Amino acid sequence: MLVDFGSTYTKLTLVSKSLEDVVYTACSHTTVRQGVMKGFRRAEKKLYIDMKRLGMEIPQSVEYMVCSSAAGGLKMVASGLVRELTAEAAKLACLGSGAKVIQVFSNKMTSRSFSEVFKKEPDMILLSGGTDGGNLECILHNTDIIAASNHKIPVIVAGNNQAELEIEERFRAASVPHVITDNVMPHFNRISIEPARNAIRKLFMERIIDAKGLGDVRQLLSAEVIPTPLAVLNAAYLLSKGTRTIKGWGDLVIVDIGGATTDVHSICDGKPSKPYVVQMGLEEPMVKRTVEGDLGMRVSAESLLEAVGHHRLAEVSGFDEKTMRQNCEIRTGNTAYMPKNEAEVKFDKSMACCAVELAVERHAGKIETVFSPMGTLYYQRGKDLSGVKHIIGTGGVLVHSVHSKEILAYAIREDGEGQCLKPLASNLHLDASYILSCAGLLAKSYPELAMKIMVKHIIQVSEGKI
Repeated sequence: MLVDFGSTYTKLTLVSKSLEDVVYTACSHTTVRQGVMKGFRRAEKKLYIDMKRLGMEIPQSVEYMVCSSAAGGLKMVASGLVRELTAEAAKLACLGSGAKVIQVFSNKMTSRSFSEVFKKEPDMILLSGGTDGGNLECILHNTDIIAASNHKIPVIVAGNNQAELEIEERFRAASVPHVITDNVMPHFNRISIEPARNAIRKLFMERIIDAKGLGDVRQLLSAEVIPTPLAVLNAAYLLSKGTRTIKGWGDLVIVDIGGATTDVHSICDGKPSKPYVVQMGLEEPMVKRTVEGDLGMRVSAESLLEAVGHHRLAEVSGFDEKTMRQNCEIRTGNTAYMPKNEAEVKFDKSMACCAVELAVERHAGKIETVFSPMGTLYYQRGKDLSGVKHIIGTGGVLVHSVHSKEILAYAIREDGEGQCLKPLASNLHLDASYILSCAGLLAKSYPELAMKIMVKHIIQVSEGKI
């Protein structure tokens, strides 16, 4: 039984290991205030009643696996020295753990700025800064700000290793819960985020799930509770790399359009595909996730309009500015809003197209052209996605739309976008059964089963040129 405690719905997916497929699904509203197990039991009862009514066999023994984005998911603060270096590496580690990053600090925090962030109720802090043997002043200053705040938020320390003993002493004296792990950027422009990701996952399991009201879930567990976005990342990595017996799909991108955010996941090394292009800036991780908090279909509808620009949304939708603003205001004020006519369906589709276009553009790298006495030089910052073979779409607006192929096509680079390293031509797929998070839960213990289920349930909607 694969259980996803979502912010709105608790979704159950029953999988048969012998049949190697999904048997049945059910869902119920997530009940955070009354305890999430109430909504879970309601969904489980519905699932078994429906199976019995259909004459299906009820399993005698069930193994449970759980992911959650309930109660706001995992909310984190990242801190580093230089915005483009250790602060960015810390942010990548948080996002790669399935967290929502609510604030990134670069250089020195102030007591006031940290107090303002605390009002957003972060679950933990990732404290970094300085390469090993490098700057000590910034990370020790930020240690003191956190220690003096009396907020007692758990801290993952992943910065300059020469500061570890002093940080340990200061946090112990202030009774700040903390874990020390390897530096997210031990050497200039070289990242090492896996140790921090592991520390975040462990701390989430040990401390945060109780704070989220998920403590009762422990009685179900056959494995650890993980954040839902991490489950999707796990599925993406497995699908890309494959198993001992099933070949992986290779480089891929997943676009998840939600009501509040549009998430993009990429599995590829992203190195320059042209021999004359030189990689610049921070090293890119093979497994990368970005979250665009201003690109959403409901909560973030008005910010989406501002982010993509009135002219671009008007060009895609055919609506005038007044109509677009009215449509966005309605959606922002009503997160459960459903289109009532063809014009509103068209506007939702247009919003989704623009969200995909901008989110993938932000996730992808760019080519910078520099003219010098030695000739024209080309520098790449970020990931080169031009050779990605597969783009997979998920999220309600895609799953429930007859225009999913047209929406996903906006992830592909058009002529004239030469500086942006979006995919050039890819096969387009749809996660029509919301199978990715389920497969991500299975990936560690049952990779073959997870792979077979993904191959069955992820539907190709368009063939690319690659």
